[in-house]
Amino acid sequence: MPEFDPVAYAVPVFVLLVLAEMLWARRQRPHAYEPRDTLTSLAFGLGSTVAGVVFGGAILAASLWLYDYRLFDFGDTWWAVWWAWPLAFVLDDLLYYVFHRMAHRVRWFWASHVNHHSSQHYNLSTALRQTWTGFFALSFAFSLPLIFLGFHPAMIAIVSGFNLIYQFWIHTEAIGRMPRWFEAVMNTPSHHRVHHATNPRYLDRNYAGVFIVWDRMFGTFEEERPEEEAIRYGIVKQLGSFNLLWAVFHEWVGIAQDVWRAPWKHKLSYLLREPGWSHDGSRETSATIRARWESRRGGQAGKPVAEENPIAGSGEPA
Repeated sequence: MPEFDPVAYAVPVFVLLVLAEMLWARRQRPHAYEPRDTLTSLAFGLGSTVAGVVFGGAILAASLWLYDYRLFDFGDTWWAVWWAWPLAFVLDDLLYYVFHRMAHRVRWFWASHVNHHSSQHYNLSTALRQTWTGFFALSFAFSLPLIFLGFHPAMIAIVSGFNLIYQFWIHTEAIGRMPRWFEAVMNTPSHHRVHHATNPRYLDRNYAGVFIVWDRMFGTFEEERPEEEAIRYGIVKQLGSFNLLWAVFHEWVGIAQDVWRAPWKHKLSYLLREPGWSHDGSRETSATIRARWESRRGGQAGKPVAEENPIAGSGEPA
């Protein structure tokens, strides 16, 4: 089967869509783009591409090794098994949901994923903020079950590429709500704006890649409510800097500092517990932030809520 990378073909379209959104933003939403923020996003995308080239060989070697021990065999013409492609796409998206949820609930994975959430702006260039450290964080391990089931690594790479392409267009404020039937099944700009929000009601919600049904099934869905409060983007403790290297590595630095200072019995917890956790209770996680917001809200469901930024010292995800 010839090599095929759908993302490579999509890059020119990404560029054109970013330029089109910039033109739209000049008239409709002047603050949607900030030059330094956009340059940082572009640098993230370039660096992620380089990291993929550097570490891609090792990931491929591990994948092909595991493929030799697959449970099921589609045969030498696996690429011609038509039903395997949609099945692989759906299962890959389910595993993406699992990975994405873990990336917000386990600090080790969050240290790599936080890169994607570090912008305080929400536009198509934000979609380019992809990690440089995914290989180090072992994020690729979440696709290994598909290989073990018998899906060829090339098939997984292709369907994952289409998954990534789909997620590009949902990083925009130019699109409001899609038709109700579409919003019920698919991930949309409205759903994904919730995911990138720092508002307490939205923390750790809408992990979907392509199909929002996973969030609806597993209790992590939250509807966007722009009529009640404006969305604030980024991470709870904003970077406050456009320094690219700090944006890439700041959470890894934070982990190293916490592990160094923590008592021995708590060191591993700073790697595996949720972001914002601390052994002395001096910080807050998304669960405690949300619980405090709900308590303060006092059951005023459906009513507009004016609220300040909940905390200033947590590394908790948006």
